[in-house]
Amino acid sequence: MAVVFDQSGKDLRALRHPEKRERPLSPVPRKPDWIRVKAPTSRAFGQTREIVRSHGLVTVCEEAGCPNIGECWAKRHATFMIMGDTCTRACAFCDVKTGLPGALDHGEPERVAKAVADLALEHVVITSVDRDDLEDGGAEHFARTIRAIREAAPSTTVEVLTPDFLRKPGALETVIAAKPDVFNHNLETVPRLYLKIRPGARYFASLRLLQQAKEIDPQAFTKSGMMVGLGETREEVMQVMDDLRAAGVDFLTIGQYLQPSARHAAIDRFWTPDEFKSLEQIAYAKGFLMVSASPLTRSSYLAGDDFARLRTARQAQLAGA
Repeated sequence: MAVVFDQSGKDLRALRHPEKRERPLSPVPRKPDWIRVKAPTSRAFGQTREIVRSHGLVTVCEEAGCPNIGECWAKRHATFMIMGDTCTRACAFCDVKTGLPGALDHGEPERVAKAVADLALEHVVITSVDRDDLEDGGAEHFARTIRAIREAAPSTTVEVLTPDFLRKPGALETVIAAKPDVFNHNLETVPRLYLKIRPGARYFASLRLLQQAKEIDPQAFTKSGMMVGLGETREEVMQVMDDLRAAGVDFLTIGQYLQPSARHAAIDRFWTPDEFKSLEQIAYAKGFLMVSASPLTRSSYLAGDDFARLRTARQAQLAGA
């Protein structure tokens, strides 16, 4: 079998078991009171889980250990993670398992679309693991999923949160041609921390991807997100805001990094709710149409409500032009 490497040059066969990653142990700190969430117990939560299970689907809500799963699934909102549950990269912040993925499931796009219809979603977020093993990085699978949702649930707006498609010519164009309502790609952290936190990625390649998405389809909304608490400075966060605005990004999310385990990157500190509010105000002042900044903000958290506000903000912008 051919050896497959991630973008940082690591042999993926050696990364099948996350517990074997060569990363120093860092005790997981106690969360402050403002980050506590209730355990999911509602009937609607169970119904959402049953729909996901019945269609044989994977959600980032579960795989990444999202703290908002109880709230979102109680509202019958789920973020689908396509192309399997195994990522070809080993980012230091992420709880999704790393290794050599299996073959694509070509029936998955239709099952995702059926689940979207069954959940009666007004807005859906589709994300994926990194698939550096695929020639197009999984771009056509994204496009097929978007088209299947359009067929099964025509009134549902579709947001995609994609990998960077690093060194995959034509991949971005394939996704944008399927006309997602929102194209999202997360920068995750500041440039200085990429080698430590996101070693398989390149900051300016991700930034250029967002810029190109806007250039290809100026009508589509572009979105990006980052975490704080990894050792970045306030000034570095504001520089990322400037970089994203220069790339034409409409919507910014900022949330607190929460360490999944002792084998993941250590938390440098917990940013306070007041600090998040300040970042939100600064981001709006820099020209973003929509900003979500809070300790529990995640890319797909309340994405439907935020999309409605985003659309209203653009309409107001155009009316005032």
